[in-house]
Amino acid sequence: MSENAPTVTSEPVETPPAPAAKAKKKEDSFLVFLIKLVVVVLIFRTFLFTSFSIPSESMMPRLLVGDYLFAAKWPYGYSGASLPIDWKTGKRIFGSQPERGDVVIFKHPIDRTDYVKRVIGLPGDQVQMVAGVVHINGVPVKKQKIADFVVPVRPNGGCAEVRFTEREADGTFACRYPQYRETLPNGVSYNVLDFGLKPQDTTPPVVVPEDRLFLMGDNRDNSLDSRFPAVAQRGIDLVPQENLVGRASFMFFSTDGTAEWLKPWTWFTAARWDRMGRAI
Repeated sequence: MSENAPTVTSEPVETPPAPAAKAKKKEDSFLVFLIKLVVVVLIFRTFLFTSFSIPSESMMPRLLVGDYLFAAKWPYGYSGASLPIDWKTGKRIFGSQPERGDVVIFKHPIDRTDYVKRVIGLPGDQVQMVAGVVHINGVPVKKQKIADFVVPVRPNGGCAEVRFTEREADGTFACRYPQYRETLPNGVSYNVLDFGLKPQDTTPPVVVPEDRLFLMGDNRDNSLDSRFPAVAQRGIDLVPQENLVGRASFMFFSTDGTAEWLKPWTWFTAARWDRMGRAI
């Protein structure tokens, strides 16, 4: 071979990665995605919103059984009660005072289950019920009669009392409840139900201590609230503000209870579409 002959060099041939390497990379990517998802959900549930479903009629007419809502956590600050796992700390950070009329999610003082009620009395307020009318600092809260509240009877359910049951034109049954418009001293208005004079409609005056709240359900004669002593699964007495979970914000889903798992089309017919997206 001549000394002047060009030398031929061979370029290295790239070989495709082994299938096993590709599979491992995909697994790593999926694992990273799951970790990021868990972190995002934890941040969302810890600092921003928590979900809550309405299990009873104590907050009718505003909230119905089968409503699902989001509660904002930041308005009142954070405590062990607002964590995804309940933890009694006795303290709140970045805490702020709820306003009269706020609908709040909180932990029951005894059994720590989630409850929902409306804020009526703040620390320093004297609260009393007199013949079904709320009095705050000796002044009666304005209460005006409005049109009755009519709600369909739920499957396997009934009205609070037989006298409120009526048959509709289509043959179904509904509950017709006396409804009133209440307006608190700060101007917040909302509707309440009142079935007539009951023992809990007249109470002794109570002064709300510091860091406590006087809470009531809008369904005044079907609500175990601050008018009753704290007993597991029953009354709540004056609720510590440390027990606050969040402020009810808006509904993201609602169902009338007629859906059946084996009949997927009923998942849509049972949905109360007109209630979704409503502010509380």
